[in-house]
This record gives sequence, C-alpha cells and structure tokens, in this order.
Amino acid sequence: MNNNYTAKYPPVLEVKDIKEILGIGRRQAYELVHSEQFHTIKVGKSIRIPTQNFFNWLYGESA
Repeated sequence: MNNNYTAKYPPVLEVKDIKEILGIGRRQAYELVHSEQFHTIKVGKSIRIPTQNFFNWLYGESA
C-alpha cells in the first residue's frame, strides 16, 4: 500500500472523511460503512474506520 494516501489522513477515519474522499453524500457514506465491505469500529454511537483498511479496500489490495 502506498502510504502517500494515508499520510494526509489520521490513523482512524470518520464517516465524514469517507464522504469527502469518495465524493459521495452522507446517506451513501453511511450505507457504505454499514455494508461490511471493510472493517469498522463502533465507539458509542460513532463509527470509525481504520485508514489503512479503508485505502486497502478502495484500491483493491489485501490487508
């Protein structure tokens, strides 16, 4: 994985970050994180996504 992508983001992303990266709407971003296509972490009511896992998924790379 090319860390140039992950260097500009924190180690853990929020749904708003996914929305921004993919250029999609809020509803679509929540549907995506609930689709279980990549690892997510629930912290109370908040959803967090490990940055490395997200970019691995985005670029079709194995974990």
